[in-house]
Amino acid sequence: MPLFAPGTASLPSPASTATDPGTGQQRRGFWLRTLHQWHWISSAVCLVGMLLFAVTGITLNHAAKIEGNPQVANQTAILPAPLLQGLAGPEEGKAPLPASVADWLDDTLGTSIGSREAEWSGDEVYLSMPGPGADAWLSIQREDGAVEFERTDRGWVSYLNDLHKGRNAGPAWGWFIDVFAIACVVFTVTGLFLLQMHARQRRMTWPYVGLGLLVPVLLALIFIH
Repeated sequence: MPLFAPGTASLPSPASTATDPGTGQQRRGFWLRTLHQWHWISSAVCLVGMLLFAVTGITLNHAAKIEGNPQVANQTAILPAPLLQGLAGPEEGKAPLPASVADWLDDTLGTSIGSREAEWSGDEVYLSMPGPGADAWLSIQREDGAVEFERTDRGWVSYLNDLHKGRNAGPAWGWFIDVFAIACVVFTVTGLFLLQMHARQRRMTWPYVGLGLLVPVLLALIFIH
């Protein structure tokens, strides 16, 4: 006896469902929407950062041709006697300055000491304070409290170049670079998948991708020794 009476619709077999062109189009549409979403979100996240790193890549590549004009500033002061007693800490080694001394130096010199470790010796406490685009150091004589501070500012181009390299920019900037790099990876990988999905309609897709790989490889092999 037949399972279905004449004129009634029968359920499609699994084989016909697997080869249904409508199902394939739905799957393709799902992946296109998903990839486009991830692609534009990642591009929005890394847009400003990518522009910054592209521009500073040019300035770093031509650093010798971009003349800087370093500005050097010197300041001197005398540590008050009550605070000088706070320097009776370790005779040698590395340790942060006492909080009271660091606060007084912040107010007097207009700088930020923070929790940097200073180098302690028998007659001096020396603190190195490098930053992006600048170098600074601070010296305190433990006998009389004489303070000498020097800061060298190399300009905004050097500042941006140091941000590009993550040089003396602190852990927060280091985390930003990591997140930015992950966003760039997502942006490029989703772009690659989108290229693959549109390659049938754009015949020059893979020749251009291959050219983007071939040019740096040839330059590295031929001109870099």
